[in-house]
Amino acid sequence: QVRLVESGGGLVQAGGSLRLSCAASGRTFHTNPMAWFRQVPGKDREFVADINWNGGSTHYADSVKDRFVISREHAKNTVYLQMNNLKPEDTAVYHCAASTYQGVDLPTYQYFYWGQGTQVTVSS
Repeated sequence: QVRLVESGGGLVQAGGSLRLSCAASGRTFHTNPMAWFRQVPGKDREFVADINWNGGSTHYADSVKDRFVISREHAKNTVYLQMNNLKPEDTAVYHCAASTYQGVDLPTYQYFYWGQGTQVTVSS
């Protein structure tokens, strides 16, 4: 059974930082892209960032560009999201996702595996 488990969320003041982790088990995604999305209750899921199989290509939403950094570590089958200079509008549940396709900047429907999410709350 494939599982993605996020961790690292919490409450932080505006301007602070958090580092999210997403550990995959049940299979490896060493040749596949992985991504982070976020969702606020009552709103659509929003793309945050993705990364290709070897970390050589990344893609970010305009709202987080220059503040967030996505990375991955094959040895741990884990993807990370370093979030800096957090803003109240970054408050959301953050989900990681893994695809069985190739490339980066994939449409959301090509991400088959999803984690349960971790809550990030940024106070003003």
